[in-house]
Amino acid sequence: MNTTLTLSSRTLAIAGAVTAAALLTACGSMSSSSSSSRAPMYSQDSLPDTIKVPAGNKVAMETVGVGEITYECRDKANAPGQTEWFFVGPKAVLNDRSGKQVGTYYGPPATWESQDGSKLTATQLAVAPSGTGNLPYQLVKANPAMGSGAMTGVTYIQRVALKGGVAPAAACTATNKGERQIVKYQADYIFWKAA
Repeated sequence: MNTTLTLSSRTLAIAGAVTAAALLTACGSMSSSSSSSRAPMYSQDSLPDTIKVPAGNKVAMETVGVGEITYECRDKANAPGQTEWFFVGPKAVLNDRSGKQVGTYYGPPATWESQDGSKLTATQLAVAPSGTGNLPYQLVKANPAMGSGAMTGVTYIQRVALKGGVAPAAACTATNKGERQIVKYQADYIFWKAA
């Protein structure tokens, strides 16, 4: 009887140890997978001060805009006989961080529209250089949203993480005035709401 009791206790102890090890392994893999799949929190620490969103606001949505900007060769303002590439407008798809389309960006006027139909325009507050060949960083103050949905309550939008989008390198002269060129670009649009 003592042998049976000892055997049962040993079996229970081994089974308990195996269960505990399995449980610890499961918990360990859960925490590492959830922490590794969680995207890092957005930080504006490395951005120029001029385009930082004021305190009292929090990130509501992070999107990646992938699209194009149209430029047209036109007469330069206040410079008779001179021409330059003129920014006509953007057209981009807004994707979330997983790559799923959540909206569009187009203009003029610059308009951010959610898939739910809510949309807004904004007033530019500041720009800052973001690197050669890239559009500048930008901070805009959102106008009240039209419709209700994801854009409702947005206070600011930042344009960061820029790739491309500057005026074409091709010549713009009197001979090709009126010509349009399309330039590809990518930028993160970070939407903020009051905290």
